[in-house]
Amino acid sequence: MMKKNWLLLLFLGVITACEDVVEIDLNESDPKLVIEANINLLEDGTSVANVILTRTAPFFDQAVPLVTNASVTITDENGIVYPFLYTEDGIYQGNLIPQPQVVYTLEVIDNGEIYRASEQLVTGPALEIVEQNNEGGFSGEEIELKVYFTDPGDEVNYYFFEGLSTRGDLRDTFNDEFFNGNRIFGFYYVEDLEQGDEVVFNLYGVDAQFYNFMYVLLQQSTDQSGGPFETQPATVRGNIINETRFENFPLGYFRISEVSTVTYTVE
Repeated sequence: MMKKNWLLLLFLGVITACEDVVEIDLNESDPKLVIEANINLLEDGTSVANVILTRTAPFFDQAVPLVTNASVTITDENGIVYPFLYTEDGIYQGNLIPQPQVVYTLEVIDNGEIYRASEQLVTGPALEIVEQNNEGGFSGEEIELKVYFTDPGDEVNYYFFEGLSTRGDLRDTFNDEFFNGNRIFGFYYVEDLEQGDEVVFNLYGVDAQFYNFMYVLLQQSTDQSGGPFETQPATVRGNIINETRFENFPLGYFRISEVSTVTYTVE
């Protein structure tokens, strides 16, 4: 009888232990300013000029903190100032059409600290045609898309590529080390792509520094499952400097690119 009582107590103890709440103590650092400054020169000669300001947040926070009251300007090497005004969702918009071989300096003032970076327009080739393969994927029955362009042969080029649709987004970076001067393609494959789906392809001309920056980011996003117990990725530094407190560097990048866009409807 005594033995049965001990077994009952042990059983109840196990059940009680299973109900304990496990507290996870995650290391948290001070929020950092995140600057996504993209100036895109379109094929029709117009541009899209946006600077998005947010802050980093703790791992389990659902909302992204927006920065709504910063001062944002871009100044060219001739002293012309282009103000960027806040619209919504952390986005500051400006009216700037970048010109070749002109240096542009971004300045963001937030909480009394000054952040700066300088860039020039990087040109790129035009996207040409989209080729559809209906026998792709592991099953041999999936749809794959290739969008072609011709790389200029008289220079070293770097590219940032996007394929965007409601089925899924794909981003990639590549340089012309192995296809300099030749015709090459960006590849797009996601599961469940169907006839009638619309895919937007963007090809950006970028410099070597942005290529390396984005390459590392894409590698980390591919390798990490996102769980709190995984090894967290290293901080990837962009080209923006905090001139007030150097150690309090921001995340993000200031990029000026010529972009070619093709919209394709799956057949």
